[in-house]
Amino acid sequence: MTHHAKPTDRPHDDRHHDDRRPDDRRSLLRRHRDFRLLWFGETAGKFGASVTGVAMPLIAVSELHASTFEIGLLSAASWAPWLVMGLPAGVWVDRLPRRPVMLVAAAVSLVLFAAVPVAARAGLLSTGLLLAVALLTGTAAVFFQTAYTAYLPDLLSPADQPEGNAKLHGSASAAQIVGLGSGGLIAQLAGAANGMLANAATFLVSLLCLGRIRHRETPAARDGRGTDRALRREVGEGLRLVAGDRWLRTLTLFGATSNLALMGYQSILVAFLIREVGLAPGTVGGLIAAAGSGGVLGAFAARRVAARVGTARAMILFELGLPTLALLIPLTGTGPGMLCSAVGGFGVSAGVVAGNVIKSGFQQRYCPPALLGRVTASAAVLNYGTIPVGALLAGVLGTAVGLRPAMWITTAGVPLAALVLLFSPVGRVRDLPTTRQPAEPAPAPAAPAPEAATA
Repeated sequence: MTHHAKPTDRPHDDRHHDDRRPDDRRSLLRRHRDFRLLWFGETAGKFGASVTGVAMPLIAVSELHASTFEIGLLSAASWAPWLVMGLPAGVWVDRLPRRPVMLVAAAVSLVLFAAVPVAARAGLLSTGLLLAVALLTGTAAVFFQTAYTAYLPDLLSPADQPEGNAKLHGSASAAQIVGLGSGGLIAQLAGAANGMLANAATFLVSLLCLGRIRHRETPAARDGRGTDRALRREVGEGLRLVAGDRWLRTLTLFGATSNLALMGYQSILVAFLIREVGLAPGTVGGLIAAAGSGGVLGAFAARRVAARVGTARAMILFELGLPTLALLIPLTGTGPGMLCSAVGGFGVSAGVVAGNVIKSGFQQRYCPPALLGRVTASAAVLNYGTIPVGALLAGVLGTAVGLRPAMWITTAGVPLAALVLLFSPVGRVRDLPTTRQPAEPAPAPAAPAPEAATA
């Protein structure tokens, strides 16, 4: 799973220009050209990532005959860069224009994913090569995701941000449905390694879309920072804000706990369905796609449910209630028993995506804009930092006690993680706050460092 300050008045310019007319109720996609390009590129990227999410473990299982532990290690490798690069990436994203960072990250990922089928045809494919690709593309994803999260509030006006978040999460879920199903079919018909070509192609689409955006980004603050000492100081600002603010701290702890369980069962799901249940790769892709369709429902329902019952209560409902269906997944069998995997995954997907829509809107409004990149990265290091741990633990569990018992243990952790929310300030209010309270001041700005080149 993944997770601003009160908007200030600005002089009129074209940074949030969206061709809105008085009483214009058209969809954001129809009236905002730059958001439409961002949305299309991001949706294409999610499709490719979903194909890879199925194709990568299928390569390891069917072509390299990897062990359960190696499959878990492969999943861990793509998320491990958050532990190493997450915090400095947040500082660099706050210093640099965000769109060029996204362009470079997309270009690097395109080349790396395209190298996998080339290596397969040359007879050079190995588990070590897959691990290297996962690590490097994971590093690129750290920069892309951090820049993307900080870029969206600059692209959209505060009034448009809830709709923008819902559309991005909803389309991402729809793309994942198609991508997950396609990944299994591609693996069955053309070979798992060729699935990487689909992801490479979607990064090309992302590059083209990002390159055509005309939005003039708010310039990054230039205060002479750039030394290693300043880097550590700026990293500390983000960490202090996340650790010292009860709302950010709670959501970050929940994300870390939830991701531990989510990645635990997801990292061994393909191996479980193929080796334990005995399903074909195409059927596996179809089941995972059916499960992912819950994300579309979650994105559609999030704003509506939150408006009716409150954002905090809606988050409890989505993150605790629906993911309880995850306990059906270990019951999966052949024939009608396959419905257990589809229904369980559907509930998890719906709850996680709806929760992410609510959390995204909260963070973009609540966090100080100048610290948004650092806050995003600080929270993400903890949130995503547990993902490789969950993948490794699941690999160890699957090897030690078997795939089905490991699925019982990891899926049980998904609804249990939401107890962090239930017994926190989130569980005692109707709505999440939209502005920071005086009792929770933002970190004092760091003293300017001597003039140096920007990192």
